[in-house]
Amino acid sequence: MSTREPLSCTIICYDEEEGIRAALESVKWCDEIVVVDSFSTDRTVEICREYTDRIYQRPWPGFVEQKAFALEQTRCPWVLNLDADERVSPELRREIEDVLRRPDADGYYVPRLVYYLGRWWRRGGWYPDYRLRLFRRERVVWGGIDPHEKVILHGRSRRLRGPLLHYTYRDIADHLATINGFSGVAARELLLRGREAWWSDLVVRPLWRLFRFYVLRYGFTQGLAGLFVAQSAAFYVFARYAKLWEAFDAERRRRARAESAGVSADAAG
Repeated sequence: MSTREPLSCTIICYDEEEGIRAALESVKWCDEIVVVDSFSTDRTVEICREYTDRIYQRPWPGFVEQKAFALEQTRCPWVLNLDADERVSPELRREIEDVLRRPDADGYYVPRLVYYLGRWWRRGGWYPDYRLRLFRRERVVWGGIDPHEKVILHGRSRRLRGPLLHYTYRDIADHLATINGFSGVAARELLLRGREAWWSDLVVRPLWRLFRFYVLRYGFTQGLAGLFVAQSAAFYVFARYAKLWEAFDAERRRRARAESAGVSADAAG
């Protein structure tokens, strides 16, 4: 059996003591594990030290910058990116090791399988949710808009079949808190890029997300849980653009007051 290419794994984290061990256990077969921690206040770093000495601590700059920093610290030609609430399944590990013996692409997309509300979500909107998580180090850069960062690949890609297991939310309260936090971050990023919210963003986009999750992705087969997930996905879209509208309107009123004050001062002079 031929030797596979060396592989680094990157993980960014903050206060993840409940789940970080399982994440690290699922990638301890990698040649190197690089952890970037945002000064956790729990036992996260202590647990990480049991698996790697490549631990860096730095303030939180956002998902894109933090993952880009983690990538810069790696030393292997191939990199596997893992979030702290994810696990590499045994099937995915075998598939990764197989392709790294004879790579036929520069990056590989993997399907994420969510566990939430006591079930695996193969239907209802989240699956397969392909993400580019395995790639040649020198062929990628991190991009996207926080909190939805993504790898930008310069080269060929393929899809793998083994799932990346995603333990996304502890409960509904955690889910709703995440929606509130992520929608605020996304709205600020859109505002910085000069984006303005329109009525279609507040009406059409959420309705389309609801229809896609509940009907096209068979969310209705999951009973009330499927309805809740579809509605929460739609609400995330609505909240993102509602916060953008609020921020854009506040910025417009601030500029109007500043211009008015400037005119008044000129008139008084």
